[in-house]
Amino acid sequence: MSKDQGWGLLVLVLSVLGIILYGWFVYDWPLITLQITAFLAVALVLVIVAWIGYTMATAPPLTPLEPTPPSATSKPTTTTTETKAQDTA
Repeated sequence: MSKDQGWGLLVLVLSVLGIILYGWFVYDWPLITLQITAFLAVALVLVIVAWIGYTMATAPPLTPLEPTPPSATSKPTTTTTETKAQDTA
């Protein structure tokens, strides 16, 4: 068994034990267990939202994109109005 497989087995066993322990808590102390679970779920979502807000607030301002200069071989483009004005002159 490789090191990664050993860690995977440990995670699997601990997860199954966590499920069993949580089920026991819900069976013996249902109200407080569900209240704690709901609090932790809401707190986790709000921590993620706060982290996103902090990242947005502390990020440096975006630099504007510079227009790409036309290449030396490309022809300048004209609009149809300019073309009509050149044709009539």
